[in-house]
Amino acid sequence: MSTNAVRYVAAAATDRGRKRPSNEDAFRFSVEHGVYVVCDGMGGAAAGEVASSLAVDEMLRLLSGRAEGTPISLEESVQQAIWTTNEVIHSRSRHDSQLSGMGTTLVGLATEGRRVLVFNVGDSRCYRLRNSALEQISQDHSLVEEQVRLGRMTHSQARHSPLRNIITRALGTQITVTPDLFELEAELGDLFLLCSDGLTRELADPLLESLLAIDQPLEKLCARLVEAANNAGGHDNITCLLVRVES
Repeated sequence: MSTNAVRYVAAAATDRGRKRPSNEDAFRFSVEHGVYVVCDGMGGAAAGEVASSLAVDEMLRLLSGRAEGTPISLEESVQQAIWTTNEVIHSRSRHDSQLSGMGTTLVGLATEGRRVLVFNVGDSRCYRLRNSALEQISQDHSLVEEQVRLGRMTHSQARHSPLRNIITRALGTQITVTPDLFELEAELGDLFLLCSDGLTRELADPLLESLLAIDQPLEKLCARLVEAANNAGGHDNITCLLVRVES
């Protein structure tokens, strides 16, 4: 892969939406360490908030502490961080009855020069906008998306299915977890979107594409995305984290 230097800029926004009493989404990022994470928690009472907060804090701590020049590859570092984070959430849930069964989705990316490693567990998503064309990089771990991949359901049917809330993988709900990893090479002008399903269930991909193509500072783009999702109903918590590749 090309080793030409690039820099990354980022911004994020989160909102509880118009229907939920609290916000169980969380995000953290460090441009300095090249780590960006979004999580969408689940569980009774405040358990979802605990799970997502634990996850973003642990992922940032573990990946930001990755020593420069370490012999451990970026892929190994990310996988180990996800496994450790899963154990932390699962252990906390087992030892606190009020948090029993809590879990969270996870989507994020880690950068190493032009190298970008996207990782996900659950149905929070990563998209890339390149040359005004939007592409979903991650794959949802959800019942309906698995049916789509098997050809048993269309994307339109999946969007309106009563089973669309059922996810097939999450952090913290089981002793072990298997993340998906996607390796990419960044190009100047690339814009990555990490988001919870509170955004993507309200805004179809063509609308996301048109909104992201607007030339605005990332903070304003984030605010515009949240506003659009709320205007479309705001049925769930909404979180978006944008990462742009610059020279």
